[in-house]
Amino acid sequence: MLTALDDRSREIFRRIVEGYLDRGEPVGSRNISRLLSAALSPASVRNVMSDLESMGLIFSPHTSAGRMPTEMGLRFFIDSLLEIGGLSEGERQAIESQVRTGGGEKSVESLLTEASQTLSGLSEGAGVVVAAKQDLRLKHIEFVRIEPTRALVVLVSEEGTVENRVVSVPRGLPTSALQEASNYLNTHIRGRTLAEARTELERKREERRREIDALSEGIIAEGLAQWSGEPEGAPTLIVRGRSKLLNDLKALDDLERIRVLFDDLETKRDIIQLLDLAEGGEGVRIFIGSENKLFSLSGSSLVVAPFRDGSERIVGVLGVIGPTRLNYARVIPVVDYTAQLMTQLIRR
Repeated sequence: MLTALDDRSREIFRRIVEGYLDRGEPVGSRNISRLLSAALSPASVRNVMSDLESMGLIFSPHTSAGRMPTEMGLRFFIDSLLEIGGLSEGERQAIESQVRTGGGEKSVESLLTEASQTLSGLSEGAGVVVAAKQDLRLKHIEFVRIEPTRALVVLVSEEGTVENRVVSVPRGLPTSALQEASNYLNTHIRGRTLAEARTELERKREERRREIDALSEGIIAEGLAQWSGEPEGAPTLIVRGRSKLLNDLKALDDLERIRVLFDDLETKRDIIQLLDLAEGGEGVRIFIGSENKLFSLSGSSLVVAPFRDGSERIVGVLGVIGPTRLNYARVIPVVDYTAQLMTQLIRR
């Protein structure tokens, strides 16, 4: 299609798209004629716009309005005309600093949360991170009482990841029962994944009842339930910055679009498909409007990139979801670098 456009048509089309991305409004022929590098009357501009419209690249939202890009037009612009710059060293350092907020050894879930927050902060959309449930091999588990009826479960993986969960315990439970539960688990779970540990402990249920008292057995069951209570393979979904999607609504139909998007995000409907979207291609992938079947009804754009573990296996995807008038030139390199950074941090 690019070869079908001469330089003048290409420049007018680019001005229309850039004006829409900048202001979210139709762009008129008079405004375009003032911006062109070579003098051209508004009437001549309208003739070119008519040709672009017949090609399906732009449309008029209502009578006597200017023109806006269609989904096909946006796709053509991004694939053929968009100029994407790299990030400066300062911008890279700022992203890394934000993802590492808090310092020290951070859990994978904390890194994902910070990455989602960072993406939202650097774009006009919501930051979205989806990660496959990780099969971490266990090294150590400990129960620590924090209140009369609550205890903290500290789980350490062989990779050095530390995760914490709070579990309920019976009032009056002796500290010795917590210690007994910790000792038993550490004897039997080392080197196993949670699923393997759960299967092994189920197999040894009768033996466990002979070796430990009923109180400690209850704590073991509660602790494992906190870690493996979600359906097998259920992904972690983190969304930050939903409110940003409300900042620049142009009309009531925009509000309805955002409402549908919020519903999709809240219900996590088919959210696991975000992982599939990252398959089959390296680096950043961009889905515009109906190209993205997940959120097609909301008319949103999705810019995503995968991140990987030490075995080069895709373990998650992160990105930005927002209106189709996202600042793609800005969002694409930010998403790309953040995904690369997450890959580095997860491998450590």
